[in-house]
Amino acid sequence: MPAIVIVGAQWGDEGKGKATDHLGSQVDYVVKFNGGNNAGHTVVIGEEKYALHLLPSGILTAGCTPVIGNGVVVDIDVLFHEIDGLEARGIDTSSLKLSANAHVIADYNRTIDKVTERFLGSRRIGTTGRGIGPTYADKMNRIGIRIQDLFDEKILTAKVEGALELKGQLLTKIYNRRAPSVQQTVEELRGHAERLAPYVCDTGLLLNEALDRDEVVLMEAGQATLLDVDHGTYPFVTSSSAVSAGACTGTGIPPTRIDQVIAIAKAYTTRVGEGPFPTELLDGPDGKGEFLRKAGFEYGTTTGRPRRCGWMDTVITRYAARVNGVTDFVLTKLDTLTGLDELPVCVAYDVDGVRHDEMPVNQSDFHHAVPIYENLPGWTEDLSGCRSFEDLPKAAQDYVEFVEARSGARISVVGVGPEREQAVVRHPLR
Repeated sequence: MPAIVIVGAQWGDEGKGKATDHLGSQVDYVVKFNGGNNAGHTVVIGEEKYALHLLPSGILTAGCTPVIGNGVVVDIDVLFHEIDGLEARGIDTSSLKLSANAHVIADYNRTIDKVTERFLGSRRIGTTGRGIGPTYADKMNRIGIRIQDLFDEKILTAKVEGALELKGQLLTKIYNRRAPSVQQTVEELRGHAERLAPYVCDTGLLLNEALDRDEVVLMEAGQATLLDVDHGTYPFVTSSSAVSAGACTGTGIPPTRIDQVIAIAKAYTTRVGEGPFPTELLDGPDGKGEFLRKAGFEYGTTTGRPRRCGWMDTVITRYAARVNGVTDFVLTKLDTLTGLDELPVCVAYDVDGVRHDEMPVNQSDFHHAVPIYENLPGWTEDLSGCRSFEDLPKAAQDYVEFVEARSGARISVVGVGPEREQAVVRHPLR
């Protein structure tokens, strides 16, 4: 049975958690393959709302095995906090599997992340300060700590000593911060080993054997295409591979076993943090940007930060379709647009008088891109009860079809509310 990948088509927060949950009963494994607790998924089931950060959305589906892959960086305190929170609400988390090769966020990486961002001042990236970037840097510099290291005190101590040899100097002499001791860090990490042990395994082997048994494996990305470290709006990106190719390196599943890539896009656009955003609405507290923020409740699941809001950008979704090999789009939050008289959709950019129908390759060009809009009529009808495409008002149908025609892949599901069943299925995802 081939595997499925779910990615974000914009700058994150598109509703990947709901899409994963929508497929949950049809899959056997749900795998988080990149990122850490710097992003979150919100899933609404009935009257219950769940905010997940490290745990895959499949943790909420009975019979589905949730997996944290080797491409994830793990803050163990956050992991156990999430597990305890779900267990307290009656959710069984005992089936969770954690890759022995996943890297661990150490205390010194959180400190370095925070002080570096402050040190950058106006040049800051807009990180969450949770140690994600420094941990991935350690991984690439080959001084990282992996989950498996916590079970061998000698190896763990040697690795922490090696990491702190330089980082201790950096913190004390450059940033004027006290560096943790080797013993302090080792004791903190070793303190988690006993509780972690039942979850840890060779997840790459586990998942490939599941595919051999014709079971369905769903891999979900953290962040999104435009935040990918290679293919995003660099340097205002995350530190990992958030595109479909990252699913292979982050899980150990080869690309030949993937036959479906589902990209999630909002019916408008948002981003958190710094960086260029061509369709951003900076029209003040009474403007359309604030309307989208309030109507869509656009505040970060992890940080609580208000999200920057703007109109739908089909240049971006077309780019995401190409980079990821998208087979299906899920368009979320169509209901948020209800009540707007006119809906501009970006179809191209103007850069110094030159039209760009595709993403400019040059960072400076993208920074100076001015959106070229086509305007569609809005609607006032409530969409929350719509369950078929024909139930949607004509203007909403036209909007979906217009976006689809310019995005490079079919829109298979349309979200019309936050709850699990509030979706219009145009084409079954499986």
